[in-house]
Amino acid sequence: MLENERGRDGVSTPNSSELSVSRRKFVAGSAATALTAGLAGCGGVFGSSGSSSGETVTMLLTPGTPGDIRPRYEPVLDMLNDKVDGAEIEMEVPQNYSAIKPALESEQAEIGMDDVTLISNPDIMDVYGTNVTDGSAFYFSMMLVPLDSEIDERTDVEGKTWAFADRLSTSGSIFALYTLQEAGLDIGEAPEEQPVDFEGSWTDHNQAIQRVANGKADGATTWGGNGFPHVPERFESEFPERVMEKSSFLGTVGTEQPELRPIWFSFPIPKQPWYARNTWDSPVKEEIGEVLLNSTEEKISEYYPDDYDTDSPAFTTLRDTSMETYEPVIERMNAVGIDPAA
Repeated sequence: MLENERGRDGVSTPNSSELSVSRRKFVAGSAATALTAGLAGCGGVFGSSGSSSGETVTMLLTPGTPGDIRPRYEPVLDMLNDKVDGAEIEMEVPQNYSAIKPALESEQAEIGMDDVTLISNPDIMDVYGTNVTDGSAFYFSMMLVPLDSEIDERTDVEGKTWAFADRLSTSGSIFALYTLQEAGLDIGEAPEEQPVDFEGSWTDHNQAIQRVANGKADGATTWGGNGFPHVPERFESEFPERVMEKSSFLGTVGTEQPELRPIWFSFPIPKQPWYARNTWDSPVKEEIGEVLLNSTEEKISEYYPDDYDTDSPAFTTLRDTSMETYEPVIERMNAVGIDPAA
């Protein structure tokens, strides 16, 4: 039976009394001088160093497996390079979220697209907007278990092994730790240290799924775009109404192995913001924002290669946004003891 979040996990955001958990500083990763080791597929120093086509602009994608992430963002990259004059836009895939902020602060990159980095220091970012795909500006965190698992709800995670994505992933770690804590489990010093009431491992979204498939974890937390393909179609009738109304990845249900069963969905999480560092002074910065905000499904589809997965697009357009949009993320980071400013 799929556990419903309403009333048991608090669809509303935590109030001030729920945020009384002592806050811990989370070590945010390596220094800027070591960033080239934290960015997958990078050859040497990168950034606005200029190129034969003009200014070079480095765009940092959401951390993940480069072979999976890069193809999904190729259309938006091609669109930007086609529409923006005087710049050559490149994309890099960080190995983890901790590498993004130092890359922007040291001016080795210009554009990012994750909420944790924006939240950590909004004063150094200029926000373009919230990502929209297939008409939705929201996505979901979800928990998955093998089809024959005895785990049916969050309290059943006690004593089990659980696979998470990156430690600072909103959907793959933060929201999951929060909901397990709300269910009464002792998460200890997670995500920095091991939980008390269960064992956790942190890798990335794909590896979390594979740990369950390989019997190395009893369940996993991931985001809907990564998890829905592993859910057999017969479970779709049990999806909460909020998921059916706001998810843009329902077309991927039942398309991949291994087959897993969902036991929990979060409330709708605002998709990642696109932003630029405010120390970047260039007319290209505004041009890129205009192209992203004026994009439509029709415009971006012109850049889809023949084999592009249109059931799982990475970008359609941007929606105007503000920090208030990401308040639920901030509150959950605080609730599990992560200081966004650390």
